[in-house]
Amino acid sequence: MNGWKARYFPILAEFAQSGGNAVRAETQQLSNELIGLPTSVILRHHEESVQFLLSNAEPKERITVVQRSLTFITDLLVSLRAPEAAAEEARSNKFETVLQHMDSGVALFDAEGNLRFVNVQMSKLLKAPRRELIGSTLFRLFFHRSLSLSVRRHILRVYRGLALYRRYHDEFQDAAGRHLLVSISQPDELDGDYLVSVKDVSEYKLIEQAAFQNDKLAMLGKISAAIAHEIRNPLTSIRGFIQLLNPYLSEIGKQEYGRIILSEIDRANDIIYEFLNSSKPSAPMMQKVSVDMLLRETALLSESEAHMKGCEIYYENFAPELAVAVDVKQIKQVLLNLMKNALDAIQDVIGERKGRIAISARQEGKFAIISIADNGKGMERATLNRLFDPFFTTKEAGTGLGLSVSYRIIANHGGTIRVDSQIREGTECKIYLPCVE
Repeated sequence: MNGWKARYFPILAEFAQSGGNAVRAETQQLSNELIGLPTSVILRHHEESVQFLLSNAEPKERITVVQRSLTFITDLLVSLRAPEAAAEEARSNKFETVLQHMDSGVALFDAEGNLRFVNVQMSKLLKAPRRELIGSTLFRLFFHRSLSLSVRRHILRVYRGLALYRRYHDEFQDAAGRHLLVSISQPDELDGDYLVSVKDVSEYKLIEQAAFQNDKLAMLGKISAAIAHEIRNPLTSIRGFIQLLNPYLSEIGKQEYGRIILSEIDRANDIIYEFLNSSKPSAPMMQKVSVDMLLRETALLSESEAHMKGCEIYYENFAPELAVAVDVKQIKQVLLNLMKNALDAIQDVIGERKGRIAISARQEGKFAIISIADNGKGMERATLNRLFDPFFTTKEAGTGLGLSVSYRIIANHGGTIRVDSQIREGTECKIYLPCVE
C-alpha cells in the first residue's frame, strides 16, 4: 500500500510541472498498481498530495497546478474504469445483438418521450430507416415524413389508448392486412423508460380462424344431423300431394301455382342437400391426378359461361409435372364453385373493363398452389373475414353454403384456401393441396 503512495506524489508533481508528457509511462504503471483499490482511498490521497503541491507553489502557478492535477486524477480514474467499462460495453453489445435479431419489433422511449432505441424488425414494421427515427420525440413521430399516414395513425391510436385508458396492450390490422400485437411496459430496471414491442401475429390468427371455422362447421354438422332429414320427409309428402292436385289445378286454370310450389320444394331440397354436404362431406376417394388436367377441364367447363358474360379465361401452369392425390369429383366442385364466384364478381364491372380470370398452378414447398384470380368488384375486409361462414352470402339468390362446403372439402384433403381481395381491383383465391411425386 505504502509503495504506490510513495510513487504517487512525485509522478503527480512531474505531471503538474510538465503537462504529462514526461511521466506517461510512470502514470500507466501507477494505474496498474491502483487496480482494485477503492476510489475513495485514491481521491483522499490525491487531495492531500495536491494541497502539499499548492503549499509549495508560487501564487501565479497555483491555477495551473489545480488544472493539471484535475486532469491527472481524471485520466487515472478513467484508466482504472476502462476494463470494467469494456466489459459493460461488451455485455451491452451482446444484448443489443439479441434485440436486433428478435422477430418482434422493439423500441425504447425515455420518460420524456424521446425514442432512444429501435431494432431492425421495428424499423421494418414502421417502414422507415432506424437512423431517421432514433432521437425523435413522440410528438415528432406523429408528423414524421418517413412514416406513412396509416403508421402515424396507429402510433396515435396506441398513444391515446395508453394516455386516456391506461391500455398497455392493443391489437390492430395494418394496411397490408397483418395482425399486429402491441405491448407497452415500464419495467423497474429501465428507470422510468418505456419498452414498446410489436409482434406480427398473422400466422396465429390464421390458425385461430381455421380452428374457429372448424368449430362452426362441427356445430353445423350437429344441427344438420338433428333436423335435415326431418325436414325432407314432410317436403316429400307435400310434393306428392301437389302432383296429385295438378289435374284439378289445370281444370281451374291455376296450374302455374302447382309449378311454383314444386319448384320451391325442389329449391328447399337443394338447400338441405348443400346443408348436409357442408356439415359432413363424403370421405374423399383419393387418386393421383395431374393438376394440369384438373385446371384445363375446369377452364373448359367454364368457357361457355365466361364467353356469354364477356369474360376471357387465361391459364398458365408453372409446374407441368405437378400432381396431387385428391377426390377428382370433389375438387372439381370446389374449382367450379370458385370460377362461378369469379364470373359473378366480374359481371358487376363488365361495363367498366373487360372481364379476365387468370388460372395458374405452381409448387411451393410440399404444396401445390392453384390460383384463381379475377379483376371483378373485389370485397371489403369485413366480407373477407366472414367468407367461409355457413349461410353468409352477398348474393340475392345465394345460400351461403358453397364456400363453406369448399373449405371443408379442401380441409379434408389436408389443404387450405386463402383469399385476398381489393375493392374495384379484384380477388385471388389460392388453394393449397399437398403434392405427390
